Amino acid sequence: MRVDVIATTMSGSISDWKKVERILPLFASHGYEDVRLHVCESHEEARSAAARAVSEGGQRPISAGGSGTFRAVLEGCMEAKADLDELRLGFLRKGSADLIGKVLEMPDEIEEAISVFARSLKEDQYSSADLLRASSPFSREADRHFLGYGGAEIFGRIPHYTENRFTKYYKGILSQFFGDLGPFTTGMALALVEHVLKSPFRRKREWEIRVDGEVRERGSFRALILVNGYLGPELPFSKAPLGSGDFHLFGLKDLGLRILPTQARKARSGKILEDPDLWGLKSWTAEKSIVLAPKGGGTFPVNVDGATFRAHDEMRFERVGSVKLMSR
Repeated sequence: MRVDVIATTMSGSISDWKKVERILPLFASHGYEDVRLHVCESHEEARSAAARAVSEGGQRPISAGGSGTFRAVLEGCMEAKADLDELRLGFLRKGSADLIGKVLEMPDEIEEAISVFARSLKEDQYSSADLLRASSPFSREADRHFLGYGGAEIFGRIPHYTENRFTKYYKGILSQFFGDLGPFTTGMALALVEHVLKSPFRRKREWEIRVDGEVRERGSFRALILVNGYLGPELPFSKAPLGSGDFHLFGLKDLGLRILPTQARKARSGKILEDPDLWGLKSWTAEKSIVLAPKGGGTFPVNVDGATFRAHDEMRFERVGSVKLMSR
């Protein structure tokens, strides 16, 4: 059985970088000889490598990186028009915000992780996850496919700080000292500070939220957070599994700048779920689509699994299928 491991060099902590060189020997120790390692310098390279592997007949691609690498590998599979029923996608945790890897109970230690993959490959063990598509009909951005999370306002600004030309070292150092969510937490803090400083000088954005084709809300929100399902204690808003057949949007209402830091802190810890009305948390569940449309239109940043999407006039999220993920 052919296995393709697509690893990005800029993902993960400094100690994570050493995992790559051990992948092939560990797979060989489990009897897997046809394992092809594709080491990539960027997410774009990872996408191309995944597309080539699937086009050549590979049906067991494994992403070795964080959420950005995983999204790139998924996009490569979609680009190659993979048969999603036959595809088994793996997540080797070597990056920041590797939330899906944790939900799949993939170990952080490389030896145990390869053991899980070997067993999953042999026994065809997998978990299903709904496939989401992000698009903006009036933007020049190409559609994107993802499995995890998205968002706008403060949440949409986070990738501006977590994805930059010094990504490898920036993420490596932060992850080494503060864990794999170090870059995400830092990006969220910087986006929050930016929002507070600029808020007095700009007009509040009014949003229209449409769920499965119906207008469900109009109002101002400090953050809009979309999740495919339960993504662990770091994004605990939904308790539904990733393959539940629906997905979820959470909005942090504008209760004033004085309350915002507490709102953000409680949202980050998940404690906001204990009293959502008090802290201005609203939620919606969709089976087919969620559309975010700012009053007056314009261009705005959207977070799609940790990357910036420049939407124009409206942003559309749709459930378009499902994929099978190697798991414990």
